[in-house]
Amino acid sequence: MNKFTLKYELDLDFVLIAVTSSLKDYLLCFKINRQIFTDFARIEDLSVHLTNIGDVFFSRYHYQLPESETDLFLLANKGTEGYLIPEMKNVDYFILIKNYIDENDLEFIIEGLNKLPEILNATEVSPQKIKSIENIIF
Repeated sequence: MNKFTLKYELDLDFVLIAVTSSLKDYLLCFKINRQIFTDFARIEDLSVHLTNIGDVFFSRYHYQLPESETDLFLLANKGTEGYLIPEMKNVDYFILIKNYIDENDLEFIIEGLNKLPEILNATEVSPQKIKSIENIIF
């Protein structure tokens, strides 16, 4: 009997911004919407099955850039029972940008986030360096 081994690579075609803020998710979205002219709206929570814990739910907000296919998602790092990205416990939220975004637009978003006094830090993170990146692929 022949054995076949399936090898796959995750599609990491997105940009990830780590955000540190003590605000509640809905208040953070309100401030972000006013600062960088977005319209984040709450959608169904992200459900992730974590080993030894079970299903964990994380709040999730969505915004689509006008006249483009670029989607922005604001994801809480702390869920009902654990962390979305356990190796980054000091990060409160992630902004995941799917599809193409212009470098100038990305810079505008990061600079706008860092101008908010309620946000301690917003910085781009390389998805390739995160061990548990499969938790945010949906």
